[in-house]
Amino acid sequence: MTTKETMTIFITGVSSGFGRALAEKALDAGHTVVGTLRNEQGKAEFDALKPGFAFGKLLDVTDTTAIAPVVAEIERDIGGIDVLVNNAGYGHEGLLEESSMDDLRRQFEVNVFGPVAVMQAVLPYMRRRRAGRVLNITSMGGLMTMPGISFYHGSKFALEGISESLGKEVKSFGIHVTAVEPGGFRTDWAGRSMVRAERSISDYDAVFEPLRANRAARNGKQAGNPEKAAEVMLALIASDNPPAHLLLGRDAISLVREKLGLLKSEFDAWEQISASTDFD
Repeated sequence: MTTKETMTIFITGVSSGFGRALAEKALDAGHTVVGTLRNEQGKAEFDALKPGFAFGKLLDVTDTTAIAPVVAEIERDIGGIDVLVNNAGYGHEGLLEESSMDDLRRQFEVNVFGPVAVMQAVLPYMRRRRAGRVLNITSMGGLMTMPGISFYHGSKFALEGISESLGKEVKSFGIHVTAVEPGGFRTDWAGRSMVRAERSISDYDAVFEPLRANRAARNGKQAGNPEKAAEVMLALIASDNPPAHLLLGRDAISLVREKLGLLKSEFDAWEQISASTDFD
């Protein structure tokens, strides 16, 4: 992809957080931004950010049948989508044993099935143009885990794998796919955007309650700056050779490196057993 000076960027979930920060930075840089929102008031406010450059679209990514028509409208009426940013998502906090299957289905509908449906709608246009960028906002939680958010981790691990594999499928078409993996940022992820399961099993109190209290106490005080993250994502979009994975934040670097070290130690300790299962 020869990066254009101005691009059409399609971002899901621009009402707040990373989506809003990236949309505003992209508009300031002269790009056209199409953002999805879930109510008319939000759409009107987004359109007013920069008339003629900011275009709000009413869309819930879990309504997968509505996605392709919206993408077709953008391509026809606004311009070819140069960059897709799958940002819409939320976190489910809850112990696995205390959470329902409906909780799990909803988490995957929003964090996995929605982004995949958006990619399926956008990719044919990018493939025909032999150019495009796809950024999937996953999380450091797509590479490492903590107790108490297993459904969230599962959804982000899934999106990580899909992103990495897709990148190999479409690279020859000039399309680059990057999983963006933020650590703790001052977005609303741990606030009103998080769904919290009810507690019911006291056996887990010692494991989970300190983590829940710490997460609540740190909300709004995280080290990560969403505006700086948006600037980095714009630089990533402009790169001729973007990475398949991009960590954001010192905590993400530290925690993912710790996970990689633990994996290596475990693999090394069990290497002989692992190798013993092949035919002689």
